[in-house]
Formats: sequence, C-alpha cells, structure tokens
Amino acid sequence: MAELLSLKEAVARLVRDGDTVALEGFTHLIPVAAGHEIIRQRRTGLTLVRMTPDIVYDQLIGAGCASKLIFSWGGNPGVGSLHRFRDAVQHSWPVPLEIEEHSHAGMANRYVAGASGLPFAVLRGYTGTDLPAQTDTIKPITCPFTGEQLAAVPALNPDVTIVHAQRADRAGNVQIWGITGVQKEAVLAAKRSLITVEEVVDELEPRPGAIVLPSWAVTAVAEVPGGAKPSYAAGYYERDNDAYQAWDAIGRDRESFTRWLDELTGVKA
Repeated sequence: MAELLSLKEAVARLVRDGDTVALEGFTHLIPVAAGHEIIRQRRTGLTLVRMTPDIVYDQLIGAGCASKLIFSWGGNPGVGSLHRFRDAVQHSWPVPLEIEEHSHAGMANRYVAGASGLPFAVLRGYTGTDLPAQTDTIKPITCPFTGEQLAAVPALNPDVTIVHAQRADRAGNVQIWGITGVQKEAVLAAKRSLITVEEVVDELEPRPGAIVLPSWAVTAVAEVPGGAKPSYAAGYYERDNDAYQAWDAIGRDRESFTRWLDELTGVKA
C-alpha cells in the first residue's frame, strides 16, 4: 500500500545510485520537481528511461546523474536540441553517457511487456529502419504461425518509475486525467513507484476518461503542488512556454548551466 511521504523523503528512500529510473510524462504531467530532487540528492550512475526525454532529462544528464539513457526521442519540444544531452554524448561532459535508442512504439510495447510480466514484446515497427543495426536490444523473431519476420524488444522493468498526477486520496489511490501517455504501464512495470500529485484529497471524484492507479500498485505518494511545471497539469495550470525557450540558452553553455545548477542545489557542482 502506498505511503504518503514528503518528496525529499520519497526520493531518499526509493531512488538509489545505479538504479534504472523512468520519469514518464508525455508533454503533460512531467515529474519535473522529482527530477530536481534527484539532482539535489546527488544520485549518480542512473540509467534513465523515457519515451520523450525533454528538459528535465537534460538537467539530470548535465548534473552528472546519468550513465545511460534509454529513449525514443529527445529534444526541447518546440524549441530545439537538448544541449547537455548532446555534450554528454559527444564530449562525455560531465560524465560519459551511453544511449539505447528505440522507436516510440518499441518503448511503449516494452513497458506493456514489463507491466504484463512478459519477457519481451513483438512488433512490426522497426521494419525498414536502421535501428536494429544500432541497438542491441532489438532482435529479429519469426512468427511461429505465419512465418512473418518481426522484431522483439525486451520488457522494461524500471527499479523506480516516477510520474506526476493531479490527485491522490489519503489511502494512496491516484487519479490522472488528460494526456496520460504510458504512465500507467510504466508504474505497473516498475519494482517501486513514486507518484507526485497536485493535491491529496479525502475522496477522488469521478472524472471522464480518468485513470486510477490503486494504492496497492504505488509505493509512495508525495504532495507537490506545481510539481509538473514548466509542463502543464490539466485542470491546474498551463504549459510555461517561456521556460522552455529560456532553457535553450541556459543549457547551451556549460557555464550558464553550472550557474543554474548551483542555484538549484545551493552547492557548487
């Protein structure tokens, strides 16, 4: 059953050096505050997983938290590149970063396989691409019924999945609505899970299209109002487009990034 914890305590308990950590959110409900707390707690050697790593992953990589990234697209949405990500891959700054690239469909199916307790997923999505030649975790497989050549990808089972949601009740049941991406599958696939929420309420009111993650599937809940900013949380606040624009200049230069990091952590990087 889920525990109600502070964000600081939840990250301290659940995220360990060397873990495989997924912070999922597709444009919406990105768990930025949790990512910043991981940086403050100086976690290192993490394998970060995300379908669409954006600026919070740029920040985690620039802070030296990550040794590997498993992903299917990376960028500052609507703005451009992730410069700390690029610097780590091209120049090993601040530490070398290994990458494992998949398609969106491949990543989604890997989470589904992990949530289903299966060892791998099968799909057609890599046909005609050169990703199988670049990524060791994409393997050919022959359908035993039709003889069709398909692709197999291993299940994703993060040590920790972190997502942001709108609400949880005091028993730890979590309610998410709006664009939900693969949050549900990523939580169910993980060994441990942390859900940050806009508010903890006495009772969850039904909402059309909402997903409820039951308390038994969640390790910890932390109440973090504004925890998805500068992304948006449907029903609470809009996306801060200016913040994404501003990050381009901050992340582009090591010196400006280091100043940002000093301000976030209060300690010299």
